[in-house]
Amino acid sequence: MPHSICVFCGSALGKSDIYAQAAEEFGRLIACRGWTLVYGGGNIGTMGILAEAAMKAGGRVVGIIPERLHGMVEHLEISELLVVRDMHERKARMQELSDAFIALPGGIGTMEELFEVWTWRYIGYHAKPAGLLNTGGFYDDLLKMLEKMTHEGFLKPEMLADLCVETSPETMLEAIEARLAAPVEPVNKLPERRG
Repeated sequence: MPHSICVFCGSALGKSDIYAQAAEEFGRLIACRGWTLVYGGGNIGTMGILAEAAMKAGGRVVGIIPERLHGMVEHLEISELLVVRDMHERKARMQELSDAFIALPGGIGTMEELFEVWTWRYIGYHAKPAGLLNTGGFYDDLLKMLEKMTHEGFLKPEMLADLCVETSPETMLEAIEARLAAPVEPVNKLPERRG
């Protein structure tokens, strides 16, 4: 069954060519699997490369962009562009239209989007998998910080284990496909109130 996968990534290209290459390969592979790509709707940075690669490979691409950003960027010819009121509506629509969420290397917007959908999974608003594509070790320091959160008792070990982390587009899509075939329930028990 075809899936829809939401990809969070940069409005910049980054300093190394490996980020653009990973975005291009990821977009192409999503299309080759017959999946729909859901993304932020712009044509700049790695997000533009991702969407263009998916379109060139014959994929379906749905962009979701807030009104404020819509007039600030050029747009690719994609399957569907949804213009929404604001960032809150954008993320709600992304969550609604997608079966899984992946963050490629990016900046604070990418981090904010990933952590929100991962948190929503944690507290039981959805049961959709979330992951990090750790291209060239980009997320190594973040993963160390998440391990520290776990070590210090702020993040459950099973929640950290629940985040899908891979280093190549191919292995990421294989891992997500496996999780979608055998869904794992989210860790949705909130901590008990103390004293």
